[in-house]
Amino acid sequence: MRVQRTANYHSRVWGNVASVFLAVVLSVGFAVAADLEYQRPAPEIAELIEAPLFPGVSVSPDRNWLLLLNQAGYPSIEEVAQPELRLAGERISPNNHGPSRAWYYNGLMFQNVSNGERTLVKDIPEGARIDRVRYSPNGKQVSFCVTASDGITLWTVPLGGDKARQVSALKLNATLSTPYRWLADNKSFVALTVPGDMGDVPVAPLAPDGPVVQESIGRKAPARTYQDLLENPHDEDLFDYYMTSQAVLLTLDGEVTPLGKPAVYNQVAASPDGKYLLVDIVHRPYSYQVPADRFPHREEVWDMTGKVIYVVADLPLADDIPIAYGSVPTGRREISWRNDALATLAWVEALDGGDAGAEAEVRDQLYLQDAPFDKDPVEWLTLEFRIGGINWGTDKLAIVSEWWWPTRTARAWFAAPGTPKAEPSLWIERNWQDRYSDPGSPMMEDNEYGFPALLTADGGKTLFLSGDGASDEGDRPFLDEFNLTDRTTRRLFRSEAPYYESPVAFLDVDKRVLITRREAIEEPPNYYRRDLKKDKLTALTEFPHPTPGLLGISKELIKYKRDDSLDLTGTLYLPKGYDPEKDGPLPTILWAYPEEYKSADAAGQVQGSPYRFVRVFWASPLLWLNRGYAVLDDPSMPIVGEGDTEPNDTFREQLVAGAKAAIDELVRRGVCDPERVAVGGHSYGAFMTANLLAHSDLFRAGIARSGAYNRTLTPFGFQSEERTFWEAPEVYFDMSPFMHADKIDEPILLIHGEADNNSGTFPLQSERFYAALKGLGATARLVMLPHESHSYRAMESILHQAWEIDQWLDKYVKNAEPRELMKTENKETGGK
Repeated sequence: MRVQRTANYHSRVWGNVASVFLAVVLSVGFAVAADLEYQRPAPEIAELIEAPLFPGVSVSPDRNWLLLLNQAGYPSIEEVAQPELRLAGERISPNNHGPSRAWYYNGLMFQNVSNGERTLVKDIPEGARIDRVRYSPNGKQVSFCVTASDGITLWTVPLGGDKARQVSALKLNATLSTPYRWLADNKSFVALTVPGDMGDVPVAPLAPDGPVVQESIGRKAPARTYQDLLENPHDEDLFDYYMTSQAVLLTLDGEVTPLGKPAVYNQVAASPDGKYLLVDIVHRPYSYQVPADRFPHREEVWDMTGKVIYVVADLPLADDIPIAYGSVPTGRREISWRNDALATLAWVEALDGGDAGAEAEVRDQLYLQDAPFDKDPVEWLTLEFRIGGINWGTDKLAIVSEWWWPTRTARAWFAAPGTPKAEPSLWIERNWQDRYSDPGSPMMEDNEYGFPALLTADGGKTLFLSGDGASDEGDRPFLDEFNLTDRTTRRLFRSEAPYYESPVAFLDVDKRVLITRREAIEEPPNYYRRDLKKDKLTALTEFPHPTPGLLGISKELIKYKRDDSLDLTGTLYLPKGYDPEKDGPLPTILWAYPEEYKSADAAGQVQGSPYRFVRVFWASPLLWLNRGYAVLDDPSMPIVGEGDTEPNDTFREQLVAGAKAAIDELVRRGVCDPERVAVGGHSYGAFMTANLLAHSDLFRAGIARSGAYNRTLTPFGFQSEERTFWEAPEVYFDMSPFMHADKIDEPILLIHGEADNNSGTFPLQSERFYAALKGLGATARLVMLPHESHSYRAMESILHQAWEIDQWLDKYVKNAEPRELMKTENKETGGK
């Protein structure tokens, strides 16, 4: 790692420099570079980061077993630094034909729901990395992938059994798609494998044959910023080499039958009856401007011998999709099987040219087509907005959702796919940002084909809806019965204080017996059997508290108002044993992330719950509770633009107003020292941090992780901004902290992953911002984490970034020299 220290003048040091002289040089402020090894933060921080993770929990389809999936935890930097190829928006391991940045489990265990007995699954290779865990259609087998350094293989274990076995030694190709799927016979799979005759890896020529040329000839093709794109013909060859798979039929006995020829398969999905395959093949010409999911692709239906019986669509390169939210490619899209039919295709086509910015009375048309696909497709539903999704149930019942970005409107319809000409019935229409009006989502269960379908009871007359239960008291998860005949709702369950309890699955839908997940501030999440009729609760799991060092801290959901009377909320955490009267105001961390709204009412709603377990993960500001800081986590930072006004037209003013309101409330409570407040955030939160330092005097220092600071580098829109730079240059300029770097005179710590692949947050953003701050004489530090992407993974990186933040806070916040804090004015109005 390289650390640069800056001053008002520079010196070049030649040859070998003794360490004592280096210390002298640093002390007088020369610009030098020094190597820095990975550092560990204070023990009270490190123990929280290194605490064990909760296991994943999956309920078996027959509801008799819990599958406990042990979380592997953060990998080492050695693992993260393994070879990686970045091709067409994909990051893959050339060693094993899988994603290079996946998260894995490292152990499986079954727990009997009735008696609690546990069975450890054995015979899995030591050090195995487990993912893609699936149940067979009949629920009697569990399959999973094991990733090793040289390949990915398929494994199974009987439900509740203790012996896993490898299905085949064939290596799977997981670079673009799910590498295997169960078939309806419960004894075989369709799988994507690494071809046996791949040949040698394409080698880049020592000298190019000529320049790489791209040309635009007047056709509009705007694109938001993408990372890891193809750059030259050699990249195209590498893409073909590593993404090419051989589709096969694979039985539980290891018998292999090739299907078709090797190709770049985006997916191979079996129909529910197991008689057909929906095959999506990516093909040339490729693009250097968009990722693989926009490359040309052909969708076909095959029989189970690999014979093409129907070409559903052959779609061209989608590099000209308008940037307005809700714009889509033209032609057939979102092609899939109906989950609740033997072999019926469903897809959508845009009726507005795919342009969400164009005036149109209707936007989307849904189609259905039954096997053997020799008849014309049937028009099903015409939607005014964009389709959001389909919850399949039966011929008589499906729920189709649609949405529209400019008004934040969401609708859901009841429809009968078995009678396509029947008129749908509107279930609900609402502003999706209005959390209080959310009726919940329908509960699903696997049907006889092993596909998710609507859960019903009482002869198909009752649906079940579960949701967060947002209210002015905070989130209170619920479960409702919905009568499809008279459209009435009856509440079966609502989480009660001091717990946060949410429905997971029905154990017995007729008897109304549930599995729920319950937690409290100091009680970790565990699973329970809840009998709704008998009002009886029985614990199923007893996962221990992973971070006992946080026992005794204070957590409170606080409410306060912005100066325009908009209601705001945040979660206030205070250290264990803290007494405001005895201990006085504390140094404080405000960690936030702005959100855009089209409704002030929605922006002012309470978010979160005061009763959730206090979780700490690598990115959490709660790591500093045991270091003596008060933490205001996720305070509301709404950016509101109602009617024809866009939220970002007053981004800076609303941002400062939200931060000031939060600090004023903490000061009123007596817990915050207004002269020792830090602001921090990740991604858009980092962008927020830099803006708050540039346009207010509310903070002593800032921590900005993996942000974007110059919006002219994302000229075709960013976050929720739809306008281009050329349509709203003043917005891009005003919102870019890079353009106002001369106003930042508080210390700012910039941290960024050197391999960030998030759209817009190029590592260059932090490097150029730091260069500007350095040139202007600001106090700044740039930390570039090797091999890390937008979210950090390696334990060494995570511990080091915590050390950096801790040192920064200790120097510039906790032990900062007192100064007068300008509370009511900001820099834009002469506050400094």
